[in-house]
Amino acid sequence: MKNYLFSGPFAKHIKDHIQLKQAVGYKYEAEAKHLVRFSTFTAEKYPEASILSKEIVLEWCSKRNYEAQANQCARSSILRQLAMYMERIEIGAYIIPKGYYPAAQQYGPHIYTEGELQRFFHQTDQCCFVSECPYRHLTMPVFFRMVYACGLRSSEARLLKVEDVDVEAGILSIYHSKKDNSRLVAMSDDLTGRCRNYSENMHRLSKGSDWFFPGLNGKPMTVGNIYHNFRRFLWRAGISHGGRGKGPRVHDFRHTYACHCLRKWVMEGKNISAYLPVLKAYMGHNSFEETAYYLRLTADIFPDISIRLEGCYPDIIPRLEGNGDATY
Repeated sequence: MKNYLFSGPFAKHIKDHIQLKQAVGYKYEAEAKHLVRFSTFTAEKYPEASILSKEIVLEWCSKRNYEAQANQCARSSILRQLAMYMERIEIGAYIIPKGYYPAAQQYGPHIYTEGELQRFFHQTDQCCFVSECPYRHLTMPVFFRMVYACGLRSSEARLLKVEDVDVEAGILSIYHSKKDNSRLVAMSDDLTGRCRNYSENMHRLSKGSDWFFPGLNGKPMTVGNIYHNFRRFLWRAGISHGGRGKGPRVHDFRHTYACHCLRKWVMEGKNISAYLPVLKAYMGHNSFEETAYYLRLTADIFPDISIRLEGCYPDIIPRLEGNGDATY
């Protein structure tokens, strides 16, 4: 665990709670930073508190004027987990009921059409050299194709190192991804060739520990850099965007990969029950439910296969509900 500085009356419990979460496989880094702020809040306002009272919980969870509903729900969820831990070790704590605050409107993943993908990737190929981002014209065409063609989370591609990309065998080594999972991901011949050409231009003198998609000052490409380029490519490709938080999102390339993969298998007459575990392993899902979610999404997006899917697999297609913004 990073050396976070907790303060206030619950500092030890917060630290122990985070250590337990990380011990069972959760990264729990964003949550830990949030709990640092909570500990500072309690140190300033409730320094003598002996229990995590309802007053403390509700004051901390009250909605800020500047924040979105989803942020309030996330803050209350983090504090709810802490309260549940404290109750288990017999420290008095108010556990805010699940769903106490109204959930934000659910986001429906944008499944890119074949035409949208072609136009988007064409725009990445038009990316020009600029001195402020000297690697942009080399990285963007490969980065976004890799996210879609391998069904990766953006962070998985962004944090690849040179030694993680086998440009001869066409294999990506993904380490310490969501819930600290690791896996091998095979690339298509076309993507492998692009990565090989990219490496020859970009990493002729690089060490294995260097970032495959480098940013400035020896750091990986930033989330902000990816997002700003993504928005520009969308606009130039004629794909409308509803504004921040309304999509399409970079993560929707991962959703699109899963749906396109399932549709292809159905059209080819594959046994989906046998192929779902393959997709689960390839995408790094922790549970079968995460993968089965895409069966319903695929059926809804592609009505031409809906009847075939529901007729053959009625027991494994879940209803699309309760998935929030679907970050599988």
